Amino acid sequence: MKTPFRCLCLALALVAAHACADDDTIRLGNLKFAHYGAISYLKELAPKCGIKVEERMFAKGLDIMPAITAGEIDVAASAADAAIAGRASGVPIYAVAGFAKGGARIVAAQGSNIKKMADFKGKKVGVARGGAQELLLLAELAKVNLTWSDKPGKDVLIVYLPFADLNQALMQKQIDAMAQSEPQASQALNKGFGTEVLKPYDTPMGEPVRTLVMTEKLYNNHALAQKLMRCFVQSTKLFIDDPKLAENYVRTSMFKGQITSDDYQDAIGNSPYSYDLTIEHIQTTTDLMVKYGVGRMAKPPVAKDWVKLDLLNDARKAAGVQ
Repeated sequence: MKTPFRCLCLALALVAAHACADDDTIRLGNLKFAHYGAISYLKELAPKCGIKVEERMFAKGLDIMPAITAGEIDVAASAADAAIAGRASGVPIYAVAGFAKGGARIVAAQGSNIKKMADFKGKKVGVARGGAQELLLLAELAKVNLTWSDKPGKDVLIVYLPFADLNQALMQKQIDAMAQSEPQASQALNKGFGTEVLKPYDTPMGEPVRTLVMTEKLYNNHALAQKLMRCFVQSTKLFIDDPKLAENYVRTSMFKGQITSDDYQDAIGNSPYSYDLTIEHIQTTTDLMVKYGVGRMAKPPVAKDWVKLDLLNDARKAAGVQ
């Protein structure tokens, strides 16, 4: 027979264990793109890393920022420009790693006369607002001295659509071209309703880096943040070293068989998994956002103030990753 004192001790122990479990739970905001696969795989590796990861999918990176502000998300995968815009608006985040690079194509409708960026004059181009693709598209249009607006009257009419709707709009010829992410861009090519104009990496930004951000609160919880970052490096290394596992996970677990092997291979060929992030890249991206009015930032953040790479460097060293 248990005494009241023993019952109380047991109850307190259970509460303490539950609290510890909650303390080790990290809430992840992610996007459904092929090159975000190693981030999604964190939840599979998490138990071996001594943490629990709960994943929540969002339509685009900018949508994650209000959830971070509301205290619902601790770490998130995002295009760099969405992270920059979030930081500019007061979202308490640090950029702590890169997890993929590239991941964009400018694709014209099959049968169109668009062969190069100069051919976009008088055309309608679809893009998701606030994604890396928008910034890349505008930088490429500026290179050939074309003007743009989402209202008639400029050289190019920008049509803002969600990522998920761009392919359908291109297929139905509602737009003449699109700046699209992977694997949707590769799907347009493989299904025959799109042709590649270019991979938009010849601007000062180069290949865009997809950015892992974490809240300042998580970053300041050094032990937990370090566990997460070591798990991130392990997950990324696994996806780089074992391409078959990476493909299977993305195609079956993330996309439920909705993309083919060719779609995946073409997508990852244009958006390889990575760890790399630099202060210089984030600053260049910020400067281009200001130049082209992306993000409408009243006070653009200075990259060196919020790009924190110490956790990544320690985790890479621990894993023997250069």
